[in-house]
Amino acid sequence: METFPNVFQYPFRVMENTSFALKGRWHEDYFKNQNPIVLELGCGKGEYTVELARLYPDMNFIGVDIKGARMWTGAKMALEEGLSNVAFLRTNIEIIDRFFSEGEVQEIWLTFSDPQMKNAHKRLTSTFFMERYRKFLADGGVIHLKTDSNFLFTYTTFMVAENHLPLLFRTEDLYHTDGIDDETRKILAIRTYYESMWIDRGLPIRYMKFRLPHEGVLQEPDIEIELDEYRSYHRPKRSSLEKSK
Repeated sequence: METFPNVFQYPFRVMENTSFALKGRWHEDYFKNQNPIVLELGCGKGEYTVELARLYPDMNFIGVDIKGARMWTGAKMALEEGLSNVAFLRTNIEIIDRFFSEGEVQEIWLTFSDPQMKNAHKRLTSTFFMERYRKFLADGGVIHLKTDSNFLFTYTTFMVAENHLPLLFRTEDLYHTDGIDDETRKILAIRTYYESMWIDRGLPIRYMKFRLPHEGVLQEPDIEIELDEYRSYHRPKRSSLEKSK
């Protein structure tokens, strides 16, 4: 990974004592164009990031994750294919706002994020993270959530409603929903390794997209939600609780 020109490794321990040179300079110094920048947070192996870059050569994509061993797969694939509109950032998502300037990013993808059922503070669709996204996402920029977790999907639904965020699309069963336009279906048909595994197990894939305006004070929804009966990657549910906020 250290030798890959499309990978930037700045975990929290590094960022404590340094600033990121590309902040506010991604267009000029890395991508060498003014095309929109799209982030995938928690990109895992980077399959989704790479496939989006293939589909949209006139857009720039950055996959973000802290686990370099998994990210290596997508980074290597992008290099081998000569995809100049792809980069990978290895860092903690909690400090994601240190890497981008105001309005530098147009869209965010959250693909199969850990639902963090016991800790709302760690959910990537929590108001804690929404406030961080506001620091660099264009005003009214789009956030996509694609998940197998009913808990995370339900929580995000209430978070969006509580804060009156403009909801653009929502479905509880992505691959059995009528009326999705061809362009959207093309994007949503990208399937990662784990997504294919969950579909084979008969788990419905949920998807929503909404806008995040800069104005307004964000409030956490005060509601209890039934926990998922399983955890991603075949791990058992960790808590004996039946519900969580």
